[in-house]
Amino acid sequence: MNSSTFIATRQCSFTQDHLTLSKPNDSFSNLSSQSSVKINAKSPTIHTTSKSRLADIWREIHGLNNWENLVEPLDPLLRQEIIRYGEFVTACYKAFDLEPNSKRYLNCKYGKKSMFKEVGMADPGYKVTKYIYATAPDVSFNPMQTGSGCCGRWVGYVAVAEDEETKRLGRRDIIITFRGTITSPEWIANLMSSLTPARLDPNDPRPDVKVEAGFLSLYTSNENSTKFGLESCREQLLSEVSRLLKMYKSDEISITLAGHSMGSSLALLLAYDIAELGLNKDFYKGSCREIPIAVFSFGGPRVGNLGFKERCQELGVKVLRIVNVNDPITKLPGVFFNENFRVFQGRYDHFDKLRSCSCYAHVGVELLIDFFKMQNPSCVHDLESYIGLLKSSCPKSLKKVKRGEGIGSLMERAKGFVLGGAQSFDALQWRNAALNMVYLVQSQWI
Repeated sequence: MNSSTFIATRQCSFTQDHLTLSKPNDSFSNLSSQSSVKINAKSPTIHTTSKSRLADIWREIHGLNNWENLVEPLDPLLRQEIIRYGEFVTACYKAFDLEPNSKRYLNCKYGKKSMFKEVGMADPGYKVTKYIYATAPDVSFNPMQTGSGCCGRWVGYVAVAEDEETKRLGRRDIIITFRGTITSPEWIANLMSSLTPARLDPNDPRPDVKVEAGFLSLYTSNENSTKFGLESCREQLLSEVSRLLKMYKSDEISITLAGHSMGSSLALLLAYDIAELGLNKDFYKGSCREIPIAVFSFGGPRVGNLGFKERCQELGVKVLRIVNVNDPITKLPGVFFNENFRVFQGRYDHFDKLRSCSCYAHVGVELLIDFFKMQNPSCVHDLESYIGLLKSSCPKSLKKVKRGEGIGSLMERAKGFVLGGAQSFDALQWRNAALNMVYLVQSQWI
């Protein structure tokens, strides 16, 4: 399927919802090179049902074979796990305190022991072990205010499966979740849209492996200007992951990272970092085992260049990208210079090398969904809309549609709505939706 894919359609008032059951590539080009899912005729086909025990096939659900035969059609058990990890990310938003007068402003509203209960996840089977903070770039638009933007914000948490949940899952799952962009300094970090060498392994810097500068800054910046300043997001995470791996070294372990928007970028950076440093290689009882790493990305942007993508694949980092075809963030950064850029390909060796270093590229397998609400176009990037569609959509028929939808298609839908006249649409609501769309696009624009 080059320029088309099969989707299941569900119509509702003011909303056209689709669940795409395939692994298509970037919608800006029919000349895609991503080839996210490669079906191998020799690979055993995995047919699961809602009654299947997750403990028996957790490795396949976790991406062992790049989700072959599980994405098309979407396996019920995989779908269940996508929703479950999405809800762990939703908890980040529900627990984040945005009330300026609160003592916990820009922090989590609740303690680690009560957080899940307070956000409506009474018994998820995990316990939170650490809260994670990220330091945004120290950028101020007011020359009279310096350093005001450089402070740690709560961005997520680390949790580990408890004993009963470990039995159900078939392994001790360590999950790290990240919320998306909310505060102004985080938007500024997202606007730093340029590629820079990651250099996360001091013993092997790999200058050809490049990532987006703003995401790298959020991941590695600390508050070293003060005596008791906050460690970087990276330092906090690597320390906690190492501690948990050591604590549960006698168990079967998996590392799962989940994030939305900016959070999916941090999740992928951490996954790459763990694998590059070899922290997931466990020498236990005289043998070496490799602990699997999987990323569940919801509405995530591109994070690095083709060199970064290739290195993640070499390291065995598995990534499942859940993408709304109408979500502009998933097309950015690198609207034009991305994995689909084909000018001069194969004609000049130096150009191919330049393309590998300078073009952004998505990593992993892509699962497309399609939703768009005329009342509020900005919902195309909303995490709860992502999860809500996955929960409610029960495809009964298939419809073949052409690819190629992107930011332009989204704007055309909005334009059609306005020209068609919406009797019950509030002007202020449209203004807010339009501003939200501008912020979404600007946050990742190259």
